[in-house]
Amino acid sequence: MKKNLACCLTMCFLSMLMGCYSPDAPVSDLVYDVLVVGEGTGGTAAAIQSARSGAETALVNPMPWYGGMLTSAGVSAIDGNHEMPAGLWGEFRSALYDYYGGPEAVFTGWVSNTQFEPHVGAAILDSIIQREALLTPFPSARWDSVWRSGDLWAVRTVSESGSTQVLKGKILVDGTDLGDVAAAAGADFWVGMDSRSETGESMAPEQANTIVQDLTYVAILKDYGEGKAPLLEAPEGYDPEEFFCLCRKRCDDPERIECDKMLDYGKLPNNKYMINWPIIGNDYYVNVMAMTEEERVAAYEQAKNQTRQFVYYLQNELGYTNLGLADDEFPTQDRMALMPYHREGRRIKGLVLTTINHIKSPYDNDPPLYRTGIAVGDYPVDHHHEKNPEAPEIDFPKVPSFNIPAGSLVVQGVPNLLMADKAISVTNIANGSTRLQPVILQVGQAAGLMAAMAAQRGQRVSDLPVREVQQGVLEAGGYLMPYYDVKPGDPHFEAIQRIGATGLLAGTGEPYKWANRTWFYPDSILTDTALAQGLIRLGMEWNEKTNGAPVTLAQAKNALVQLAGALSLEVAWRGKPDAFEAAVAEVDKAAGLNLPEAEAPITRRQWTVLADELVRPFQQLPVTFEGGLNK
Repeated sequence: MKKNLACCLTMCFLSMLMGCYSPDAPVSDLVYDVLVVGEGTGGTAAAIQSARSGAETALVNPMPWYGGMLTSAGVSAIDGNHEMPAGLWGEFRSALYDYYGGPEAVFTGWVSNTQFEPHVGAAILDSIIQREALLTPFPSARWDSVWRSGDLWAVRTVSESGSTQVLKGKILVDGTDLGDVAAAAGADFWVGMDSRSETGESMAPEQANTIVQDLTYVAILKDYGEGKAPLLEAPEGYDPEEFFCLCRKRCDDPERIECDKMLDYGKLPNNKYMINWPIIGNDYYVNVMAMTEEERVAAYEQAKNQTRQFVYYLQNELGYTNLGLADDEFPTQDRMALMPYHREGRRIKGLVLTTINHIKSPYDNDPPLYRTGIAVGDYPVDHHHEKNPEAPEIDFPKVPSFNIPAGSLVVQGVPNLLMADKAISVTNIANGSTRLQPVILQVGQAAGLMAAMAAQRGQRVSDLPVREVQQGVLEAGGYLMPYYDVKPGDPHFEAIQRIGATGLLAGTGEPYKWANRTWFYPDSILTDTALAQGLIRLGMEWNEKTNGAPVTLAQAKNALVQLAGALSLEVAWRGKPDAFEAAVAEVDKAAGLNLPEAEAPITRRQWTVLADELVRPFQQLPVTFEGGLNK
């Protein structure tokens, strides 16, 4: 008897961890520099960047599509980073603009500036993958085990036909939603809410628990025309009272929005609608991390049933007989997404733990993890706990735009294993901001870059020079620091990013609605307070009083000379005033700084570029993964 296709696809997803292969099928070994295993958004990004960085790379993906939550899970409304188009996120968005006809064509719903049909996103990612000569994709390939084979990692995969292969690689990258690969490889992890005493987060619950965020089984609805949509039969357990106050058509609660506006939340191009509505909607609570294969299958079917109930209510109670499950999106018999949208799974223990304190106040925390940033985000702390009445109430803080430290990707205690998706080393609360699509695309890209560097150099991932990783991120179009007002097209973008990552000049964080911002203010006047604070962060003594007064060019030059001497930085002009002045003039001309007269104030941009070019603190003051200066 043939299995239902949707169930088979779900089984494929689950068998990554649980196993489902033919022991009689032939086994052959293929050896790569980097193995990326997983269905996630970050796994796709990691594989692309690893190949672009010159490493022979394999991508083992149990789904027929690439892209994870972006595509296979149907979460095709981008959350955040509209003004920070870093790396592959910017590349992916540009491809969407090209396909649909520009930014306005994808600004179709009010939840996001960028919304698209999942199958279009999948086609874009497939096209990118096919162009990478060093990348070998294994779509619809499950994995059943992972182990160390000498100095290599080994992963056994199972194709749709049941044949098995053993793939080996120097570096292993976990690209799963839930951290399944890392768990199978022996990594330590957390699940659920952390206690206040463990993380130092004042808003965390007093006692730890195993509650994760609700997941969602997304559906895409299509407008077939009035009365023409395929209507669902009443799903199991359907109770219209559950959705009565979903929107203001049958319910007159003034806190509820109009039903048409509720649907427009996730409106996609070509008259489609993403059904991922959190308020009396289709979220579903379940913690699947410790479940057996059969238990996961049943749980995901219940999550699907929650979404079917929601759609049935739209069609039969609210009268949207024009809307039905899209017949031209997912390659599934039931027309539902290929996989669930997991907001949270395991959180693997890395070299560092990113807490909400690091995100909220980056310059006030020790260790200063902002120095090691490899990805940026600007989304608020957004947790979904509506479907679990036992979840404690948490007053989530406002945060500025933030960065993700490199050490959160490097697994603690397991050699040459990197995290590329939501299961990076963050706290439960921080996960509410770090889990979004643009952030995870960048996290995956950085993981791929690090994996390729380690494989090519014969180094352990944990021994990689952080500053070289960060420079690689910049060269790949990424961000280190979350500056809202300095874009990649700025001629001094990289210099500002580098100096920001040293702490020599800090940005100013500011929560702003749903797109939080950290401003650099490049063209404002440099103050003596900002100058002094930066020098102190780099270990210089500074005893002069400051009052926010403008810094003149002469004062800035003197500070550069003092900085180079105090930190023993290598400069060609040490003790040679004429050579120093010549170097300043050369930078001024080459970088187009338009420096003022000696006693006139300089801007933050001018100070930044002079420091970056003349004393090079980013390159000359290495940092550890923990953020400390490695003098």
